[in-house]
Parts: sequence; structure tokens; C-alpha cells
Amino acid sequence: MSTTQSLPSTMRYVAAREPGAPDVLAIAEGPLPSLKEGEVLIEVSHAGVNRPDCAQRAGTYPPPPDASPIIGLEVAGTIVACGAGVPASRFGEAVCALTPGGGYAEYCATPAGFCLPIPKGLSALEAASLPENYFTVWNNLIDRGRLQQREKALIHGGSSGIGLAAIQLAKQFGATVFTTAGSDDKTAYCRSLGADHAINYRTQDFVAEVARITAKRGVDVVLDMVGGDYLQKNLKVLAPYGRHVSIAMQHGRTAEIDLFQVMSKRLVLTGSTLRPQPIAVKAGIAKALKKNVWPLIARGKIRPVIDKSYALAEAQAAHDYLEAGKHFGKIVLKIRG
Repeated sequence: MSTTQSLPSTMRYVAAREPGAPDVLAIAEGPLPSLKEGEVLIEVSHAGVNRPDCAQRAGTYPPPPDASPIIGLEVAGTIVACGAGVPASRFGEAVCALTPGGGYAEYCATPAGFCLPIPKGLSALEAASLPENYFTVWNNLIDRGRLQQREKALIHGGSSGIGLAAIQLAKQFGATVFTTAGSDDKTAYCRSLGADHAINYRTQDFVAEVARITAKRGVDVVLDMVGGDYLQKNLKVLAPYGRHVSIAMQHGRTAEIDLFQVMSKRLVLTGSTLRPQPIAVKAGIAKALKKNVWPLIARGKIRPVIDKSYALAEAQAAHDYLEAGKHFGKIVLKIRG
């Protein structure tokens, strides 16, 4: 590891004492992460809070064997050390980055290819909310869902961080955007960020609404984070040659479906999890984002949406708030200051 500044021997981080509810989270102290070839060390300013973090804390989403056991999948900060194979010119870069883990800490190691510049005009707090959302949305809505201009997309969970990112990106790609959310306030907010049709799933049947609005044709792509009983409903709203992309399973990992709908409409069912994908794949997503999405953010065409920020020591409160499902957009931890 090479560095141009003196680094401390220990750091503060958030540890889960055991699998469980948010109250298992507490501040701990330990050594800085060591760097593998191709990695950089980031002095973390802010870290995004995501549902996979909650799942890891609860013990249902363990980190890969070669990843940090510390929770946290995205950060913003400054590169303060470089591993073998990383140019020394990267010292001092202000970046936001996807991480294999370790984000809820004062220092975090991640592959250099996962780092992106903080878009012009954004704060570190705002930038920390970008990587997990946009890596996920690009890889699933664009790469797997193959969303095209003038197509129709249904995005579930529209007021979540993922949902608001997907709405904005789909609109910039020239799609007509349908979304679902759990209150009239949330549907109104989704419309304010570009959703053409926002459906309150608590008071409306989204299957019937999509059929009504599209004259029964349906949508071309569904981005689904619900799973379970939503899968069959989603198949009903897909148009011929439609693509169903699964990214989470809030209603469960199993579902019964009518295979005849898949066959008769020539549907494609796909999905992914981001964390286990190879380094080269995620580095490729980062390059695509830098080319296609970061300029839109810099021009204000896409903007991050931050609901609340918490101090590092308030990680329990941040998880409580996320799991309550009342948030609009992202929740971020302030690591320093």
C-alpha cells in the first residue's frame, strides 16, 4: 500500500453485536482495512443506508467470503491510499464509490474501478446516495430490462431510493413511466420527479390501472423489488415481448405463476443481485454510469433525493427509519464531523 499521508492505526465503525433488530448496532474500534491489488482506501465522509444493510444486520444476507464484514455498500470521501496496480495520481481524489462492504466506517477499501467522481455541484452527502442505486438501476433497467425510448416501464417502490433513481433515469431515456407507492403524498412526489402515472397501491389496483391507461396493452418493462405475490400481477401487466426484472423480494422469494402467460406473450423473466457480481462487471457498470448518467446529474437532469442524514453513532435510528418505510429517497450516515 502506498500513501502520501500519515494514517491512524485504528478507526471507528458500526458493528452488529449479533444478528438481530437495529438495536444490535453499536460503535466499535478496529484496524484500518488492508488493501488488495487494485484497491484504494477511502477516508469516508458519508455512507448510504440501504435495505441490504438491514438484511445483513438481521443475518439474512451475509457478505461474500472475501468482503469486509462491516455493513455498508456505498460511500463518498477522499482516496488516501492506493494498492498495488493503482496509479498514485488517484491520491486525493474526491469520489463516491460502490463497496463490497465496509461503508459504515471512517475508512473503507474498495476496487479502484468502483470509484466515480463526485458529480459537479453535488455535496459529499448527496454523492454518497448515488452508487448503490444507480449501479443497480443501470444494470437491471437498462442492461437486463433493455429499456428503449418510447417504451413503457412500471417501477414498483417509486418513493424509495431505487425507485426515484429509476423514475428519473427512465424519463431521461425517453420512456413513459408508471410507478407504485404507498400513499398519495408519495405518488405526488413521484410525479414531481417525472413519473407519468403514479398509482397508490393501497387504494388502487395497479393491474387494473395499467390496463386502463394503456388500453389493455400493458408495459414493456417491470422493475420489481417486491417479489412474492406481485410476480403474477406483474406478468398480467406486461405487454407482448415484455421484460420482468426482479431486484428484491420484500414479499418473499417464491411465487406461483401462470406459465401460459409467459409463453403466449413471449415474456422474459430476469433479475440480479449486485453484490456477488464479478469485479470486472461492476467496474464496467461504473464506466457506463460515468459516460451516460453522471453528465445528466451534473446538468441537473437527474438529482439525488435525500430524506434524512444521521451521525455514525445513530445507525440504529437510521435502520429503524428505513424499515418503517416512511422515507422519500435515501438515508445517509454522516461519518465525520
